[in-house]
Amino acid sequence: MADSLVIVESPAKAKTIGKYLGSKFIVKASMGHIRDLPKSQIGVEVENDFNPKYITIRGKGSVLKELKDASKKVKRVYLAADPDREGEAIAWHLAHYLDLDETDDCRVVFNEITKQAVKDAFKTPRKIDMDLVNAQQARRILDRLVGYKISPLLWKKVKKGLSAGRVQSVAVKLISDRENEIEAFEPVEYWSITAGLHKGKSAFEAKFHSYQGDKSELGSQAEVDVVLAAIKGRDFTVAEVKEKERLRNPAPPFITSSLQQEAARKLSFRASKTMSVAQQLYEGVDLGKQGTAGLITYMRTDSTRISPVAQEEAKGYIVEKYGPEFYPEQPRVYLKKNANAQDAHEAIRPTSMEWEPDAVKEYLSRDQYRLYKLVWERFVASQMSSAVLDTMTVDLNAGEAVFRASGSKVKFAGFMKVYVEGNDDGTAADEDKFLPALAEGESLKAESIEPKQHFTQPPPRFTEARLVRTLEELGIGRPSTYAPTLETIQKRGYVAIEEKKFFPTELGELVIQLMEEFFPEILDAEFTAHMEGDLDHVEEGKEDWVRVLAQFYESFEKRLEVAEEEMKEVELQDEVSDEVCEKCGSPMVYKMGRFGKFLACSGFPDCRNTKPIVKNIGVACPKCAEGQIIERRSKKGRIFYGCDQYPGCDYVSWDRPAGKPCPECGSMLVIKRNKSGARYQCPSCDFNEELPEDQELG
Repeated sequence: MADSLVIVESPAKAKTIGKYLGSKFIVKASMGHIRDLPKSQIGVEVENDFNPKYITIRGKGSVLKELKDASKKVKRVYLAADPDREGEAIAWHLAHYLDLDETDDCRVVFNEITKQAVKDAFKTPRKIDMDLVNAQQARRILDRLVGYKISPLLWKKVKKGLSAGRVQSVAVKLISDRENEIEAFEPVEYWSITAGLHKGKSAFEAKFHSYQGDKSELGSQAEVDVVLAAIKGRDFTVAEVKEKERLRNPAPPFITSSLQQEAARKLSFRASKTMSVAQQLYEGVDLGKQGTAGLITYMRTDSTRISPVAQEEAKGYIVEKYGPEFYPEQPRVYLKKNANAQDAHEAIRPTSMEWEPDAVKEYLSRDQYRLYKLVWERFVASQMSSAVLDTMTVDLNAGEAVFRASGSKVKFAGFMKVYVEGNDDGTAADEDKFLPALAEGESLKAESIEPKQHFTQPPPRFTEARLVRTLEELGIGRPSTYAPTLETIQKRGYVAIEEKKFFPTELGELVIQLMEEFFPEILDAEFTAHMEGDLDHVEEGKEDWVRVLAQFYESFEKRLEVAEEEMKEVELQDEVSDEVCEKCGSPMVYKMGRFGKFLACSGFPDCRNTKPIVKNIGVACPKCAEGQIIERRSKKGRIFYGCDQYPGCDYVSWDRPAGKPCPECGSMLVIKRNKSGARYQCPSCDFNEELPEDQELG
């Protein structure tokens, strides 16, 4: 007969923990939060120290009855929600509903769901941490005040259905500001000169470095011609050779933001997908005869700390698998990335070195396996020795011009044997770039001299990875907020995603303009980061949550009064297209959705006809030869290519048809994009070649 009830958030977590605890424990799920502020009203008594008026979440009645009934049949109730602010708040709300004594040791937390971690946690239950609860309440009330006070204004002055929020507004402003930078950007011309050189059988390149001691860039064809004339017919003489050894250190183990960024780069996961799959790996996977186990530690963390036990386990694995030289002399310790980072949890790591990715692959979905492998490799690499690179830099004189060649090769792979961090430009590892042995005074002849014109590029638009990284660097938001923030700004129609990059919509830019005029603090990154710091101080017991809210609300209330009086009504005019609705004959207008523009009937709501905007890419259909290939979007926003004669012709391709035949088999080539660039590839044979730079398409 069970004598204890354990309440967690999800059925998956309940199932895993239930197997560890045995028959004396009943484990049930609350299915997330059970109480929240009401949706129909603000639900905060501002004049009464911001007292929140919580109500039971609709649809939770049967779950709560089940938990109440179960609690009456046992001697003890343990609240084992996640180990963060939200989890602490869930535990507090459950304690309130079940009439538990909040001063009792009823709270159980664990950073990983393994048998040992769970059993250890139940040996040391604690009281509910009201500092954590109050930090969550303060954030929830703060967001409610901003959302429920500003949103009605936007509804009245602009359009129904709009909303404002502290973190989401800053995110939209970042995207909008970046777009303004791009539009204002004026490209600057510059040139490069590359010399193709040989020594024996080794070919290498040297790039123009300086002329007559001037290291400034070549800015015009005329400047290039001067250099070309000066080096014409001259040998290249080795002036200086520098060789040195360089250490490269591994990246730290994942925190929430870096996991989202790397999963976007290497797996093309959206932030929300990364967190969903990580949740599954954390809560537990059935590993057949080995039972159910959580494979990774808690995935909402901004700490790079690793427990001594995990470090020791990693050391044993690395030494046995790769050899003692692959483990550093001292265990690696990673410092906090910023002062606001919370150190309560560990970094995201595998819960056991026994479960190598390939050993558990058969039990995981494809997405689970790919994300788990990423976490595994990142963690193992983070504990390994530095890589050792031999680098070589050579200056060569051609008359009064200096050209420079550089190369490197991996002398000792170290952590690079397992994993190398990606970056937002899509590159990963340093590739070996060998230079032949060269001696000072040695002369070489140039086999080619290639001048090339370039133009400076505007700053890149934000991808999800870039935006998360920027928010983190600015100290805005916390691990649990990044994914829902990105989802919200798309759902509201403030931004759209095209080619995995964020664009502000007309609506988004309008809302930002109004917010900048009337609520500048909400858009001020420094102000928002300061608020995050205040919430952290509440969590640490250093600040009173009511005082934090009062300080914010004092100036916010004054701005609300001004906005009510002075904000003018704005009417968004839809751009009318040349197309006519085939259902009612009204003109179609352009609308912006989360995946970009689409056409909608201007007769809405009487006519709800919509259709995608198709883009003709100027390529004849290779299947029917009569239709034209057009660019379309799937329901999930992914671009694909199909024949405009559909359904008469069912040609479809995820890759852009190139409009030129394969020289080997005659099939139409497609353009394949990867991290190193774009290539022509034949879908019918093995032919592929690099796409010339001047032919790359956007």
